[in-house]
Amino acid sequence: MKTAVSIPDPIFRDAERLARQLRKSRSQLYGDALAEYVARHAPERVVEALDRVVAEVGAEADRHFVTRAARRVLRKSTW
Repeated sequence: MKTAVSIPDPIFRDAERLARQLRKSRSQLYGDALAEYVARHAPERVVEALDRVVAEVGAEADRHFVTRAARRVLRKSTW
């Protein structure tokens, strides 16, 4: 999808420099940046993705992870 946006000159210059460093096109850089911004502002998507993973691998795998993680935390804790 093509779109036109206005960007302050300093941000544009920084983005151009970053695109060259990363060897990405300007469109790819802006698309990646916008996707990251949207993801950061849509935490429910993270929860939905985690729910899909748990459904795929099963809750049993999740219980084992929680048990191992809890043991690690307890070992590091001062009693």
